[in-house]
Amino acid sequence: MIPLRDENRSQTPPHVTRILIIVNVIVFFITILPDLSNGNWFYALLGNSSSLNRAISMYGLVPYDVLHGQRLYTLFTSMFLHADILHIGGNMLFLYIFGDNVEDAFGHGRYLLFYFISGIAASAAFIWTQVFSGDVWTSAIGASGAIAGVLGAYIVLYPRARILTLVFIGWIWIIPVPAVFFLGLWFIYQLLYGMLALGVEAVAGIAYWAHIGGFVAGIFFGLVWRGRRRIRTL
Repeated sequence: MIPLRDENRSQTPPHVTRILIIVNVIVFFITILPDLSNGNWFYALLGNSSSLNRAISMYGLVPYDVLHGQRLYTLFTSMFLHADILHIGGNMLFLYIFGDNVEDAFGHGRYLLFYFISGIAASAAFIWTQVFSGDVWTSAIGASGAIAGVLGAYIVLYPRARILTLVFIGWIWIIPVPAVFFLGLWFIYQLLYGMLALGVEAVAGIAYWAHIGGFVAGIFFGLVWRGRRRIRTL
């Protein structure tokens, strides 16, 4: 299932979400710019980029380093690195669809803080699973952990919102799917594969437990904020 858009219009302009998308896209093209200028744009977009690999080695999150108090800045810089055009395209699509409503509910400042906290929670979950698997040298990159936090908050705040979804069932269909169903299936998928792939390589594969950690953090903050909104309306 591929989400196209939601039918839940936000009441305020999603400035922070837009800025995050722009920054992520700019960083991605900066990291592959040397290969683009050399005419290797096709391979660079698909992740075969020497300059991107250098950026990952410098700014990607390595559990061993963080556990030893080194290169702690990678907790943030790793959120803005992506392996290829499909990686960043998928992440930014989800952020675009679900981010505006969560930003609307939290407010711009709280939303930005929440985004980074979710990303750190995702990194913590990734580090824990890498320690569990005995592989603390595998790098993690991508905004998907922080975006998973946005998804977790969305499912709590807007469970009945309908997501126009591209579905492949014998044919191509576009159908409205309740957010609780769409995001619930997404989380179950992450959980099942996470159980089967503890310690998966984050750059070449998918860091499922980072997604799980971010999503759980998003649910927590979504519940807290939903509770505060109810108190204020009494």
